[in-house]
Amino acid sequence: MMTEQVQLQVGKKAPDFNLLSTKNMETLEERVKLDDYKGKWLILFFWPFDFTFVCPTEVTSFSDSIEEFRDLDCEVLGVSTDSVHTHRAWIKTPRDQNGIGEVNFPLASDFNKETARAYGILDETAGAAYRGLFIIDPEGMLRYQVVTDMNVGRSVEETSRVLQALQAGGLCPANWKPGMKTL
Repeated sequence: MMTEQVQLQVGKKAPDFNLLSTKNMETLEERVKLDDYKGKWLILFFWPFDFTFVCPTEVTSFSDSIEEFRDLDCEVLGVSTDSVHTHRAWIKTPRDQNGIGEVNFPLASDFNKETARAYGILDETAGAAYRGLFIIDPEGMLRYQVVTDMNVGRSVEETSRVLQALQAGGLCPANWKPGMKTL
């Protein structure tokens, strides 16, 4: 069976999504869509599985830094191919017991794997997403993407630096940091 390959490209419209999320922890029926973030920057990041080793370090690091991102008019959305029920269990499990505790942004479930596939990061054999991170601008355009091996966590600090470089509106040289001049 042939499946159509979606061409994901920086500078093009980000693929749409419509996923169940933990926005309402009681019902787990509230969905998140790309359009929900229109007018704001969005950091959309994927991880392979809940209740693993590297994944909680990333989710909690983004959660702990949420105010910095919101000060930059940016929201954060985390996604894995686990169910929203697994997400809820992970949130309700304390950090010192391999959980993540309360999180300051929604976790979404890509249980059918369509979104990970659309973003080009699905490991079809494992049925899990690679560590993909995408920065989407207020108009829904993909402005940045990075995908790492499942064993390597991402840097919240570097994500913030790239976001601020994109927001600076100029040419940012290598090693540019917020507050520095653009070219």
